[in-house]
Amino acid sequence: MRGFRRDAKIGVLVLVVAFAAAQAFRIEKTNPPARADFSTDPAIKPILKKACYDCHSNETVWPWYSNVAPVSWMVGSDVDEGRQKLNFSEWGNYTTGVQGDKMKKIAEEVKEGGMPPWYYSIMHRESRLSPEERQRIRDWTSNAPGDVALKRE
Repeated sequence: MRGFRRDAKIGVLVLVVAFAAAQAFRIEKTNPPARADFSTDPAIKPILKKACYDCHSNETVWPWYSNVAPVSWMVGSDVDEGRQKLNFSEWGNYTTGVQGDKMKKIAEEVKEGGMPPWYYSIMHRESRLSPEERQRIRDWTSNAPGDVALKRE
């Protein structure tokens, strides 16, 4: 029993030191300017802002836990990946064909419940989409990409 306690204490000490050392590796939390944001149906943009913009725009609201490694590494990775796949702040820089492809992907993800991710919605209850909001997004994405009003900033 004595050996187990000693091993447990060493294990806990190793975990504490590793956790403390991990804090030295910070993520870069940036919000570049929105160069080609879009405006659309007033019923849609607030839904997208609450459920999508933290990962899919340059308007990320970085939560407190984005300062705590190793969770911060996942948050930073999710935001980087989200902005690469779809960035509403760069919407106007996409060609009409790319916009159409992205709208199809949005419709697919929303229909299948893939977005927003479940683990994001746990900490951000406001991001959960109601069935009505999901339907509004599907209706919006069924419009031709040219129907989305663009504004350059």
